[in-house]
Amino acid sequence: MKQDMILILDLGSDENPRLAREIRSLGVYSEIHPHDISQPALSALPNVKGIILNGGPNRVVDGVEIDAGAHVYNGSLPVLLVDHKGEKPWPVQEKERKEAISRFIFDTCGAKANWNMENFIADQVELIRQQVGSKKVLLALSGGVDSSVVAALLIRAVGKQLTCVHVNHGLLRKGEPEQVIQVFRDQMDANLIYVDAADRFLDKLAGVADPEAKRKIIGTEFIRVFEEEARKLEGIAFLGQGTIYPDIIESGTKTVKAVKSHHNVGGLPEDLNFELVEPLKMLFKDEVRQCGKALGLPDSMVYRQPFPGPGLGVRCLGAITRDRLEAVRESDAILREEFHNAGLEGKVWQYFTIVPDFKSVGVRDGKRADEWPVIIRAVNTVDAMTATVEELSFAFLQKVTERITHEVAGVNRVLYDLTPKPTGTIEWE
Repeated sequence: MKQDMILILDLGSDENPRLAREIRSLGVYSEIHPHDISQPALSALPNVKGIILNGGPNRVVDGVEIDAGAHVYNGSLPVLLVDHKGEKPWPVQEKERKEAISRFIFDTCGAKANWNMENFIADQVELIRQQVGSKKVLLALSGGVDSSVVAALLIRAVGKQLTCVHVNHGLLRKGEPEQVIQVFRDQMDANLIYVDAADRFLDKLAGVADPEAKRKIIGTEFIRVFEEEARKLEGIAFLGQGTIYPDIIESGTKTVKAVKSHHNVGGLPEDLNFELVEPLKMLFKDEVRQCGKALGLPDSMVYRQPFPGPGLGVRCLGAITRDRLEAVRESDAILREEFHNAGLEGKVWQYFTIVPDFKSVGVRDGKRADEWPVIIRAVNTVDAMTATVEELSFAFLQKVTERITHEVAGVNRVLYDLTPKPTGTIEWE
């Protein structure tokens, strides 16, 4: 990596991700590492120009005490204590904070603003080629942002040495499998294996109402399908993964307890003899999207809404039936279309529909009709730990209701979920 780096040593502050993002927004690369990083490990990091500690004064790093009077680490690197409460307290105002960080980075450390997506892509292409050589890479391509950007980056780096496997488990949103095929097989000329396993998944899920049981069935079956396809291929030595920086941070460090575990952090099952390729593992989500744009992926894929691993399986509440699953898919497509028509895309973090496993009485063609309700959920969040409900106009909700109740089979009501997180969660299951 040719970019200058400012190193953040993790002393337990939950502000470290924000700090890293602030530094990167100034055009300087930054990473978070354990506070007890050894000198050899530090020396192995490229182009470190300075260190920031966020968590309190009087800390010991590799046997060297860092306190208010220490301005260098081990006699070489400048150090900034961002929460020091001594004679010069750390500024809390946004403008002053940014100015203080900027002075340290550029004036004290002499770092250059050479962190940008073009340089990142060039570096990763070089690193991937060094790692992979002439061997082959396998990637599970879900069509989500992370796996799509990894695919595009690997295609640029190793071309036909990459094989992508797209498993359609029948729980994707309307048009998503077709888009994956169109973008990667038709536009990018990728080696793409498409597996239509919808019947297989839905048969396994028949009659299963418990949300965790559904998740386990979907996850386990996906691995089985993927492994079956992998065994048909020869010469695969590497597995591409869409691990991103928040996955690693949330999975915990030596200092910070895990927020939640991630399937793509912590290694592979022992029986999978693949080496990991994770070119996005140091990027935040918005940076992953920037990378996708720079690699030429369409906006519809780059700005795809967050989507749970089990897909529509956790939005078809209770035991999944094919007709109710289709109601979720069709109502979701209408909602997304109306958000686009109203110019609300990109202004609301996530919006989707849910169909519960009960019916209510209604009137259709002058006759009693026992049909399902559709629940609309639209929320904004920064970190997905808390969420607020988007205030949609009554006219917009009326239009969506009119379309869903007249275009989606088996639906006679539309409801709007007004519950923030907490007390609710973003998803219903």
